[in-house]
Amino acid sequence: MLVTLEGIDGSGKTTAWGALREARGGDGYTFTREPTDSWYGEAVLRSVRDDDADPLAEAFLYTADHAAHLSRTIRPALERGDVVVSDRYSDSRYAYQGVALDGTVEDPIDFVRRVHEPWTRPPDCTLYFDVDPEVAAERAGATNKFEQVAFLERVRENYERLIDADPERFVRIDAERPLDEVRARVAAAIDERVA
Repeated sequence: MLVTLEGIDGSGKTTAWGALREARGGDGYTFTREPTDSWYGEAVLRSVRDDDADPLAEAFLYTADHAAHLSRTIRPALERGDVVVSDRYSDSRYAYQGVALDGTVEDPIDFVRRVHEPWTRPPDCTLYFDVDPEVAAERAGATNKFEQVAFLERVRENYERLIDADPERFVRIDAERPLDEVRARVAAAIDERVA
């Protein structure tokens, strides 16, 4: 089973992923994330730090990192029978590049989905960490182009479109609740879906 954690920057999904990894790491689970620690992921991070990066080139850097992630980590772990828990995955691409590519291609979310569709592995379950963009930007520190409130508002709208299109896959987590409540909700959602 492939479980993904999604949400705008500052939603707390990485913190929840770390707590889940600490509690359940070991046999039967593989914890991973995007961008990866590979050179593909490093290229993505370099692009994120460049406010003038070409959005289409950047989208394909993310796509290359995703492809390598699938072949090197996700598919081998699934073949072993592991539950794979990924901090960010393809929905991040659709939601974020759906904003970044606006004006570059027609219907950016559809464009990115069509690029991925022939070869990606859809998640079985996605925990969506829902948070107000202003709260998220404050938490994240608004240190790069993807962490600005106006950008995050549009990304959040794209996540809502993705949820509307596939409501059975998504579990909404109120990420503005106290941390221990969020962690408990995450653990319960994993238990419900993985059992």
